[in-house]
Amino acid sequence: MGRLFGTDGVRGVANADLTAELALGLSVAAAHVLGDAGAFEGHRPVAVVGRDPRASGEFLEAAVIAGLASSGVDVLRVGVLPTPAVAYLTGALGADLGVMLSASHNPMPDNGIKFLARGGHKLADEIEDAIEELYHSHAADDSWQRPVGAAVGRVRSYDEGFDQYIAHLVAVLPNRLDGLKVVIDGAHGAAARISPEAFARAGAEVVHTLGAEPNGLNINDGVGSTHIEKLRTAVLDHGADLGVAHDGDADRCLAVDAGGNEIDGDQILAVLAVGMREAGRLRKNTVVGTVMSNLGFKLAMEREGIELVQTAVGDRYILESMREHGYSLGGEQSGHVILLDHATTGDGTLTGLMLAARIAATKQPLADLAAVMSRLPQVLVNVKGVDRGRVNTSEELAAAVAAAESELGTTGRVLLRPSGTEPLVRVMVEAAEAEQAQAVAERLADAVRTHLG
Repeated sequence: MGRLFGTDGVRGVANADLTAELALGLSVAAAHVLGDAGAFEGHRPVAVVGRDPRASGEFLEAAVIAGLASSGVDVLRVGVLPTPAVAYLTGALGADLGVMLSASHNPMPDNGIKFLARGGHKLADEIEDAIEELYHSHAADDSWQRPVGAAVGRVRSYDEGFDQYIAHLVAVLPNRLDGLKVVIDGAHGAAARISPEAFARAGAEVVHTLGAEPNGLNINDGVGSTHIEKLRTAVLDHGADLGVAHDGDADRCLAVDAGGNEIDGDQILAVLAVGMREAGRLRKNTVVGTVMSNLGFKLAMEREGIELVQTAVGDRYILESMREHGYSLGGEQSGHVILLDHATTGDGTLTGLMLAARIAATKQPLADLAAVMSRLPQVLVNVKGVDRGRVNTSEELAAAVAAAESELGTTGRVLLRPSGTEPLVRVMVEAAEAEQAQAVAERLADAVRTHLG
């Protein structure tokens, strides 16, 4: 697998790349690294472990729990819950460590392990590096000191987490959602039960659900935030005010307005930024995006007098900037939205609720609220089967990019980046006209294949 930790934990094909042995070994290493760093000093350590509904999550959960308990860590097994729920519970319960088993929007055969530090925050890069180094050390020499007797970790189910998390979501809303009709697509994932229940408790009428019957094999299969078409149809068929789509671990939210138009993460950010500024909750009058944010979003924020800070792609980098500088709102076009006053990670259910709350408070349709920004045509091409490590060193590719940028001038832009979670290179092109964006993107994709193949 090369380096184990990517931008969002450790991912791979379950039982091929991501094996039970690897899950157990990483959990042991995580317990030791955090213990050596003083995270467990003076008390018996506790971890919260959750997962999405993937079939492989069952044996990987068992392996993670075994690794933690064998290292002297008590485990609270919260079962199938969203990633942000595990993060919230890690903080709310005062746990020393959180572990989430999910591969987010990836197809069912994949899975992943994400470790969370005390408070529910993602681990720092240097801690992940130390875990990986110790894992390899243990693999070479399995003679580490093992607790025995009463020192081994104890394991118990924590079923209260479901209601505790929903109560938190409803409590932080600025207003109720009474009168709103909502369709929710849970991607047959971790939000399948949570999101409809949260919206209903907040006062909305959930007129229809999609992707709400996870069986361990159907996660993200034709549903969810990467397959918005069925949600669009359902919103129109049921006359809903809003459609909400999550990914497999429910840290994302995309939306559909009453007319069936997709509202992406940039538009959601724009709506929430304006609302939070009006309410005095947009700290430092700043929103954090990424280099992939649509140029239309940047122009909208300039027009609204809101500062925009852009980071590398990945919600971890958005979060780092937010925590370092004290910002309250950030997110990605893909639907990762971080509301740092209420969550330590992207939270798809919370994002959907906050968007619905804005509709209810203003009594404006989502289409009107989202009109605060105009999306420039943007084309994204994923190029597989190439050496993504040479994206920034190929002179031939740099020349192709320079030619494309010269053609687009000030009315568009080009971005090439290796994926942090998949073996491919992403080619993104924005232009004033969709046809030009498509043509330039296809030309650059061919250049990537030629020079990095």
